[in-house]
Amino acid sequence: MLGYDNNEREGMDIEKSVDESWKDAVSKDKDSHGDGCGCGHDHGDDHGDDQDGMKVDFFNYIASMGYQAMIFLGEVPNPITQRTEQNLRQAKFLIDTIALVREKTVNNLSAPEDQFINGTLYELQMKYVELSNKPKIV
Repeated sequence: MLGYDNNEREGMDIEKSVDESWKDAVSKDKDSHGDGCGCGHDHGDDHGDDQDGMKVDFFNYIASMGYQAMIFLGEVPNPITQRTEQNLRQAKFLIDTIALVREKTVNNLSAPEDQFINGTLYELQMKYVELSNKPKIV
């Protein structure tokens, strides 16, 4: 260990110090925020199920990525700038991510989930192809 043999280590007095102040911080956070997740809300046992009225499920996950892709395709105004902006590289990344989710969930989705992801992916891919084949105006 560190180039010392056993005889050299025996003569050394090594004082170890462990900082355990983090335990107090976690305990205080847990007391003030219910389950201590750090999000700042007291939500008891339902963390991840419903945040601000938005249900966390497969449909909303795919819809969220689809919406972001539509923003980058320039089909929907950016909610922050209120302007339409086109970033085909980022749109392709999101479309490919949805395709990856579809690939990884084959035979593991309900019929409505399967229809939703396939429909979303088809529409986004068609819009991407249309825009990427459009001549650039310089």
